[in-house]
Amino acid sequence: MHHPFTPVASVAVDPRRARVHEEGWQSWSPSGAYALGDTPHRPTNTNWATVCYRPGVTVPEGVFQGEGLLALDPGDGSPVRLWAAVDPTREVPSVRLTVHGRRAEISATGPVKEWEGADIQSMLADWAAGLGLGTPRRAPTVWCSWYEYFTAVTEDDIHENLRAMDTLDLPVHVVQIDDGYQKALGDWLTLSGRFRSRARIADAIRARGRRAGIWTAPFLVDPASDLAAEHPDWLVRDLDGGFAHAGRNWGHDLNVLDTTHPRAAAYLTDVFRTLRAEGYDYFKVDFLYAGALDGVRHTRVDALQAYREGVRLIRDAIGPESYLLGCGAPMLPSIGLFDAMRVSPDTAPHRRPEADDYSQPGQDPAEFTGIGRQWQHGRLWINDPDCLMARPAVETRERWADHVAATGGLVASSDRLLSLDLWGVETTRRLLSGAAR
Repeated sequence: MHHPFTPVASVAVDPRRARVHEEGWQSWSPSGAYALGDTPHRPTNTNWATVCYRPGVTVPEGVFQGEGLLALDPGDGSPVRLWAAVDPTREVPSVRLTVHGRRAEISATGPVKEWEGADIQSMLADWAAGLGLGTPRRAPTVWCSWYEYFTAVTEDDIHENLRAMDTLDLPVHVVQIDDGYQKALGDWLTLSGRFRSRARIADAIRARGRRAGIWTAPFLVDPASDLAAEHPDWLVRDLDGGFAHAGRNWGHDLNVLDTTHPRAAAYLTDVFRTLRAEGYDYFKVDFLYAGALDGVRHTRVDALQAYREGVRLIRDAIGPESYLLGCGAPMLPSIGLFDAMRVSPDTAPHRRPEADDYSQPGQDPAEFTGIGRQWQHGRLWINDPDCLMARPAVETRERWADHVAATGGLVASSDRLLSLDLWGVETTRRLLSGAAR
């Protein structure tokens, strides 16, 4: 599947002052600018290589590599150079930079076009603006259950926070239920034991003048789900005839829904039409990388085409008015499909990620990649820097709040609101109010 690298350009550089911007494959893949002497962030194990980086692509030591985009500031006063995919929604070549003394050699696995500009972020912004997508819709302000309750969230937790928004006078447009309401990945319409009625929660949210939002990972299937047991033919297969492997998370292996299978596509459409009919009109779709994994599908299509068609099924089912936020999504193949996009790994109550892997949850990796992708904001979509956490237990919560505010993107609070101290309430209100204006 992967093509060899062919030479594209040779550029003189100042080895001390030059900077290279690597664009990662998906939301959680580290992206940003490095000095030539830096060691770029790479996966620390094979599972994260699948779940958070470009699957099947290994980058040798001592080189820089962007997926579909790579920019170079030569550091000698000459223009910044950008090499970008010619048609980024269809083909995303890897672009590699190798340094030999005072020269940088650029190569790529497919067609790229070269651009010139003044500095890396403005060059990337110009490229994005040149795609002619139009201005994305403004993001609503959000409260999200994830970073306080994780998968243990209950229906009562949602109601408690819904009441607290009124008590604390917080301008929250959308109350978004995250992972934990469903029985299993794939069994989206079957509730876990902690929830009684999705439709009634949506009614309660809307009765208080707010919008109902919900999380799914539409292309992932738990091997232990009813869907996997009853419809194994709806799953993407690997070349050896087994099921395609989307990595390991939540403590178990993951399968992939084959949206090119007509009945699997009909099921996915039914899931989102049902949620829309119940009153949900804000949809966070997560772990989308799975829809772009190589594998044997019912219809012989390229993986990126299967991915885009899968997202279009969702958009058609929820309607044009609903707000669609992508996450864990292959970046360039997602152009033109989403209202908002997570542009970094997950944040966390702590700064440093596990095993120092910058695809893993932590404020440092979320800041590094969020800053590196600021050029996408307002041009490709509204950037989602990930949720604000303002409770006292969060390390360096002031610095994290400053980062969320500085992006100018989507603002989502993810605390148990009654656990906030005065600083937390005031900061949450200030950021939500700024985004709501």
